[in-house]
Amino acid sequence: MPDSTREARQNGERVAAVDTWFYPKDGTKTRGVQWVVEERPVTLFLNGREMVTLLCAGHHLDELAVGFFHAEGFVDTPEDLTAINVDAEHGRVDLETRAPSDLPENLWAKRTVTSGCGKGTLFYNALDALLAAPVESTLRVPAAAVRERMAELNQLSRTYRRTHGVHNTALADADGILVFRDDIGRHNAVDMLVGHSFLQRLPLQDKMLLTTGRLTSEILIKAAKVGMPLLISRNTATTLAIELAATLNITLIGYVRAGNFTVYTGADRIE
Repeated sequence: MPDSTREARQNGERVAAVDTWFYPKDGTKTRGVQWVVEERPVTLFLNGREMVTLLCAGHHLDELAVGFFHAEGFVDTPEDLTAINVDAEHGRVDLETRAPSDLPENLWAKRTVTSGCGKGTLFYNALDALLAAPVESTLRVPAAAVRERMAELNQLSRTYRRTHGVHNTALADADGILVFRDDIGRHNAVDMLVGHSFLQRLPLQDKMLLTTGRLTSEILIKAAKVGMPLLISRNTATTLAIELAATLNITLIGYVRAGNFTVYTGADRIE
């Protein structure tokens, strides 16, 4: 392993320096080193049963597993967890709960491999989201805070600056960013934030979720399931995400760039 790669990993980055050839438009070629983000499979087990394999960058695996299972309804409270065993070397995370239920059996047939980088996977029937209770929140955010938090997010990821190969996400309030995560899949990065909040008992009803990825129905549903009222991205939203956001009382904001942004739903939360 090159010393530069080893040093980056010691700093918590899941990246590697690889030898490449660069071909500029002037017709020449040069040899150099390019930073690339790691991609590895991690298999999640619940009470001894293999549930799903996610493709991810390989960090914060405890948060990733807990956030995934909590957002999908397998784990309700931190007290339900009895053990979290992470085997990073072999790409495996085992969660044990107090009262194993038949929920995994009931939902297994509904597993849907979703769109998006990182091959996000959700255990839900798309119509189930329409039956979810709307998000209840009194959160109000100044327009300036939307711009400031996105600018702050864009400065945080060293891995993105090295590789341009990850999505950045953050949990924030009007005063600043509280938790930051990045990953090759925006679904994984959101699950890490959910897992962190779950384990730290951090309420989400008064928080904003920021991302550099598209605002899709999968991300919207994850946010709705854990009660997050406001989603912000520098990218666009899909039609289904907008429809679901309106139904579930979630504020959806996109294209936060150069001081401008677009509010698709829930403009009453923006002061």
